[in-house]
Amino acid sequence: MQPPLPQPIAQQGQPVQPGQPAQPVQPVQPVQPVQQTIQIALSNIETIPGRTIQQSLGVVSGSTVRAKHIGKDILAGFKNLVGGELKGYTELLTEARNQALERLVADAAARGANAVVNVRFATSAVAGGAAELFAYGTAVIVV
Repeated sequence: MQPPLPQPIAQQGQPVQPGQPAQPVQPVQPVQPVQQTIQIALSNIETIPGRTIQQSLGVVSGSTVRAKHIGKDILAGFKNLVGGELKGYTELLTEARNQALERLVADAAARGANAVVNVRFATSAVAGGAAELFAYGTAVIVV
């Protein structure tokens, strides 16, 4: 003996009467993904003031490699002749620092940390016109 076939269900949750078509189901609106903000305390010293380090989870890091834009490079050359801030490079480095920190925080969150202490930055030339900005620190759990 075969199990009974499931009865079609109407939109209101009531079974459909035999011989009557089921009402069409309304399309479901797609759910927008929720941006989750990671709350991790960052400190460039060995502690988080007012908190106690409960556990050290190891070194975490984040890096990005950025190349100079040829147009900005030409403008920077002119600016270099007369002096002053090279705003194109300032923006480039600010973006690189922010991205490196975002990646450091993501690494720390993946390890279950709620803070990173001893945060440092380092830079290095990778290729002609390209440089790496590297952020690193120690992931910890603080209470």
